[in-house]
Amino acid sequence: MTHGPAPLTRHLHIHRMRGHTVLEFHGEIDILAALEITPYLDSATGHRRPQIVIDLRPAEFFDCSGLRLLYRARRRVLDRGGRIHLVCTQPVTLRVLKVTGLAHLLPPSASLDEALGQPEATSGSF
Repeated sequence: MTHGPAPLTRHLHIHRMRGHTVLEFHGEIDILAALEITPYLDSATGHRRPQIVIDLRPAEFFDCSGLRLLYRARRRVLDRGGRIHLVCTQPVTLRVLKVTGLAHLLPPSASLDEALGQPEATSGSF
């Protein structure tokens, strides 16, 4: 069952899909956006065994503040015994993920269906 995204901020919409919490990052994900997103990200990743998908497809810009959000989400989810998946199709963002090594730790999928079909996307360690 999918519910329409709930716009929490102009940079973050959250909805549930197949037992996962999907966090869609929208617009320019910079330091100001990260400050808006962090409390909601912490809430979504703060319970036991969270099942999280972060969807970067709606993001138009993604800087190091966005990378910190991804690392933070991954760490919090793994610390609580959950699973996290990433959806990303933007070539520039994919390149940044590869250069920083985050693509190894959080392998990007091309679609929500692909991400939700993966049994585990958290095997990398850092």
